[in-house]
Amino acid sequence: MARPTSRVLTLLELLQSGGIRTVAELADRLGVDGRTVRRYVDHLVDLDIPVEAVRGRYGGYRLAPGYRLPPLMLNDDEALAVLLGLVAGRRTGLLTATETAGETAAAKIRRALPERLARRLDTVMESLAFTAAPGEFAAPDTGVLLAISDAVRHRRPISIRYTAQDGRRSERTLHPYGIVTHEGRWYVTGTDPEVGQDRTFRLDRIADARTLPGSFEPPAGLDPADRVLSGLAQAAYRHEVTLRIHGTVEQIRARLPASVASVTEAAPAEDTDPHAERWLHVELRAERLDWLPPVLASLDRPFVIERPNELRDLVIALADRLTASACQA
Repeated sequence: MARPTSRVLTLLELLQSGGIRTVAELADRLGVDGRTVRRYVDHLVDLDIPVEAVRGRYGGYRLAPGYRLPPLMLNDDEALAVLLGLVAGRRTGLLTATETAGETAAAKIRRALPERLARRLDTVMESLAFTAAPGEFAAPDTGVLLAISDAVRHRRPISIRYTAQDGRRSERTLHPYGIVTHEGRWYVTGTDPEVGQDRTFRLDRIADARTLPGSFEPPAGLDPADRVLSGLAQAAYRHEVTLRIHGTVEQIRARLPASVASVTEAAPAEDTDPHAERWLHVELRAERLDWLPPVLASLDRPFVIERPNELRDLVIALADRLTASACQA
């Protein structure tokens, strides 16, 4: 015996073949009564499939003109991948302004799946536990995200209305090179053609994005993700920190990633091996300094603090506490 979900999919296929299908015809093809046909139609409408009711002697149901949707046929792995992706998106902040979009999409997929597969997926979702709380970042507007994505793809300038961190509002022109997600936030990076400088903007602070006439050519070899990370590392904060650390770039990056610090050679090195240990120049900006001493200690590499003096005091205080603890033991 055919399952209800299979019959709903069969109903969709019949409607996609075109024309008006009477209730009696559909009931005969599906092997159900007229009331069940109407219930199946309601299922399709719940999935946002535009089924139209046509009244009259020869009335029935049809799909809206020009609309065609293939049946949703997913195997176990595909269905689990889709639902886990929706859950991960909600928890990491990769959401649009419609916060319920992920939940409603998951519910629609759940309703369209065969009952056997749906029950198995339910057991997975009910068994999941997370070690971190869901992301609580501001989400970008869906229209803004789509408009900027289209401009990136077709290399078109855009005009945006932006609200800065201090509340100042402005209208900017941008040649957008790419959209980047980092730690739950969305960014667009590009160049402001009016001043000829690189710019990175948070999408949730953009109120409107409009495509402008013309086109542009992005720089060759540009990596939008690297551009955003380096921009975040150079953003203005309360403290400017300069260090010299003896080690490899990989050792430093393990504790101070590109979004936090910039790393360059402190002096020209005769050994050009990128994996060789040498004195490296590290710069970063931070609102607070109290998190840095434990990070520097965890590097387990020789380091010199060039500035600020407050960081030296914090490192000395941490060393004193560790020494006192070791002596007590």
